[in-house]
Amino acid sequence: MDRNTIIGLLLIVGMLLGYQFLMPEEKPQPQKPQQMGVPKKNVSTAATLDTAALGSFSSAAKGTSQEVVLENKDVRVTFSTQGGRIKEVLLKNYKTYDQKPLYLFDEKGSRLGLELPNGPGKVDASQLFFNTTDQSQVVAENGSGTVAFTLQLASGQTIEQRYTLPGKGFTLGYDLNAKNFGGNARLFWSHTIDRTEKDVNKLRNESTINYLTTDESFDHLSQNSSGTEEQTLEEPVKWLSFKQMYFVSGLVGEGTNLSGVKLKSTAFPDNNEENLKTLEAEVQLPAADLAAGKGKFKLYFGPNDYQLTTQVAPDFNENVYLGYAFLKPVNRYVFVPLFNLLGGFISNYGVLIFVLVFIIKLILTPLTYKSYISMAKMRVLQPELAALKEKIGDDDAQKMQQEQMKLYQQVGVNPLSGCVPQLLTLPILMSVFFLFPNLIELRQQPFLWTNDLSSYDDLIKFGFSLPILGNHISLFTVMMTGSSILFAYYNNQTTVSTPGPVDYRTLGYIMPLMFFFIMNSFPAGLAWYYLVSNLITIGQQQLIKRFVDEDKIKAILEENRRKISSGEKKKSKFSEMLEKQLKAAEEAKKQAEAQANKKKK
Repeated sequence: MDRNTIIGLLLIVGMLLGYQFLMPEEKPQPQKPQQMGVPKKNVSTAATLDTAALGSFSSAAKGTSQEVVLENKDVRVTFSTQGGRIKEVLLKNYKTYDQKPLYLFDEKGSRLGLELPNGPGKVDASQLFFNTTDQSQVVAENGSGTVAFTLQLASGQTIEQRYTLPGKGFTLGYDLNAKNFGGNARLFWSHTIDRTEKDVNKLRNESTINYLTTDESFDHLSQNSSGTEEQTLEEPVKWLSFKQMYFVSGLVGEGTNLSGVKLKSTAFPDNNEENLKTLEAEVQLPAADLAAGKGKFKLYFGPNDYQLTTQVAPDFNENVYLGYAFLKPVNRYVFVPLFNLLGGFISNYGVLIFVLVFIIKLILTPLTYKSYISMAKMRVLQPELAALKEKIGDDDAQKMQQEQMKLYQQVGVNPLSGCVPQLLTLPILMSVFFLFPNLIELRQQPFLWTNDLSSYDDLIKFGFSLPILGNHISLFTVMMTGSSILFAYYNNQTTVSTPGPVDYRTLGYIMPLMFFFIMNSFPAGLAWYYLVSNLITIGQQQLIKRFVDEDKIKAILEENRRKISSGEKKKSKFSEMLEKQLKAAEEAKKQAEAQANKKKK
């Protein structure tokens, strides 16, 4: 989690606790990357490799490289007979931030290779030419397509790599069989994270390697934005993944767990805005497992979508960050299902967010109503509180507090009852704060003046970068901040000012301004959510105000005062607690006065 996220989270909590409710270096211009051409089918290239050190593999070191393509409605995978390897993976329904084809794997920056035992050393399978009789094919939606690459050596050693692509989706079956080898093989995978998103800093920070151990423990390399991190895992893992902001590539062990795993992450310098980070993984493959048919794996190259990743492997959906453990249930069982439900019939995600906020606010209306009633009770008591303050003065804050507590006890009012209902909404606000920056559903979704709700809108751009603010101003964030200040204004009209070291009324205006600098680089969809939330809450309060009779509330409080003083009405637990505190305070005051008198004598 980066610094801005942490600061933003703390500000959300501060705003809630402060006024009870949240309503919510200029770098060189990068050269445009060259668009990668569409791979041609069955392209043949003659190649001759050095056979001196290949030993029994030397007969396979000469051949012709050919491409074979498996394609379904979602993905196109290009293979090469040289190494029997994956050459390119194109996501057909996604584009980069600048609307170019999105390759999640390409031979310029990615490699998924196999290293085989060769006497005392090893040989890289990419130096060998495999045979295949399979042709390129477009897989029907209800079918599956397979391409197999085989190699048979004179010494009796055989290798088969079989890839299976279903008619839809982003998973690719990978079966590896190797017989008559005396040592373990090694699978190595490297991938350079290229710029696919508008927010290059966020993409660099969030690109990392995740994995799930055999004891169901999910972990990852740190999301470092600079330097190199290496890690050797002591226990096997069920799967590992190269996770980006909105896309993920994964390797899942199906026939056996992944053992001898080594991971490495290397960040490029900050001034490189096209190549951001290199992720590397190495897995040991026991010869006995490969010979026994246990070399079965599943590859995933696709969007980091919660519903899709759930189907890949157990806990593979952990690649989608849903916030802290206590927030995950809110996102998992409330927001993600609601997004999927509403997305089924609302195509505009700006409208979808509006409807989502309306539903959430409708559900939370009882809490809003209870909070307003509590504040109305405090307003009714304001004349008596003002009289107490005038009587006691500003010099004796402790006595003033005691008299306030006594008044609350007499009329049966709990001053915290207005705060508690709103604190119950805190998980909702925090959940959204973590979820929206990770929702691929918002990626490249246009709304009003922005063409991507998953990133900041930069309608107002500078020709330079300012500290904290950056090189732009988000208009959605400006509007969100304005609505937060408007809410603070209305909230101050209905909230009683209480004495203390903090002026919460003023804080209600300051906190939105501070939050603006954090939210300026957050997704426009998140700022839109908070903007709508603020406006609906203001509307709710104005509507509730029309139905609340403060004279009737005053009469009820007076009746409570009469019944409590006469003993007709049982004291509430809060009143009993206040009474105990008052007695304790009085006792402490008497002891302090007694000690002072002794010292005078």
